[in-house]
Amino acid sequence: MARILLVDDDINLVETVEPYLKSHGHVVDCCHTGEDALQLLGAYSYDVIALDWTMPGINGDEVCKRYRSSGGQAPIIFLTGKEDVQSIELALGYGADDYMVKPFDIRVLNARIKALLRRAGNPIVPVLKIQDLVLDPEGSSITVGTQTVRLRAKEKALLEYLMRHPNRVFSSQQLLDAVWPADSDAATTSVRTWMGFLRHKLAEVGRDSLVRTVLGSGYIIDDVDSKTSGESEPQA
Repeated sequence: MARILLVDDDINLVETVEPYLKSHGHVVDCCHTGEDALQLLGAYSYDVIALDWTMPGINGDEVCKRYRSSGGQAPIIFLTGKEDVQSIELALGYGADDYMVKPFDIRVLNARIKALLRRAGNPIVPVLKIQDLVLDPEGSSITVGTQTVRLRAKEKALLEYLMRHPNRVFSSQQLLDAVWPADSDAATTSVRTWMGFLRHKLAEVGRDSLVRTVLGSGYIIDDVDSKTSGESEPQA
């Protein structure tokens, strides 16, 4: 699961790309202007930014420059109708990591995003495993031995996020920011509700105790194999 910011003033393009990326397990925030992109970049952390070049108001190149000058490190892939060598040189010079000329195949975009995640040290692995619990993100299922249970999208997203960050305590607010889109009306109570649903699914395979509640701090999955030393430090 990656959190992706998709910025493009072509509403049809966004309405095509957004559900496709979500169907592959990503959390996707969308906006149509450079101004809105800068606001979201100031409020949330992203794993990849897919950025249109030409937009009303602040263009994508300016968004890229401002984001990089503020210390932003997430990989950026430009989506643009410009295909001349000079534009590609400019984009890479501004701090972009990749470049796609419109129109493009969304399957190729998804492959490029996976490549950027690998380069950034956040590979999308086929399955995740902690102790004897195996999560298949693509199939949205958990397995212990011969028992397999299907998860709903939010259950899978919460479990995947915790399994990708074992031995760390995450507050309800941190999980809300990580798993729910920026335009969601959900509150921290939604995290607690869905965590309850997730635990019921884990109980079906006998592993409801795998996700622990740290009183006053949040939720954690312990992975004894990846612990280095000492106790996990709560993060507010």
